[in-house]
Amino acid sequence: MKTKTRIAKLEIFLLLTAFILFGSCAEPENKVTLTVTATAYNAVEHQTKKGNPGLAAWGDQLEPGEKAIAVSRDLIHLGLDYNEEVEIEGLEGTYIVKDKMNRRWEKKIDIYMGLDEEAAKEWGKKTVTITFNKIDRPDDQFSSE
Repeated sequence: MKTKTRIAKLEIFLLLTAFILFGSCAEPENKVTLTVTATAYNAVEHQTKKGNPGLAAWGDQLEPGEKAIAVSRDLIHLGLDYNEEVEIEGLEGTYIVKDKMNRRWEKKIDIYMGLDEEAAKEWGKKTVTITFNKIDRPDDQFSSE
């Protein structure tokens, strides 16, 4: 009986040790929260470009139903770059940065709403809080390098 008790205690000890070691190895999340202006856009020529209105700036072909956003270029320099995941206050789920906006815009995102122009008009223009993971890049404002 003593041997079974020792084995059980050893197993518990090893499990706890592994949990502590592997749990502490996880990289901590560094969330960045910003307040931005949010508008909406559609994949239609009069809002984007002629020829292929679903073609985004980095070469992605946007599809209706996709949770994508375009970002102003100043936000790219803050670390909100291509394929970053973004949470947007007031919207469910995670959006992915797939497009960038004209250089004239600052602190702005544009939420992709497929072909539904009525939904984009209903969204209008809002001030929202966005949250994304900070990833260290030498050229972003939040870099620790």
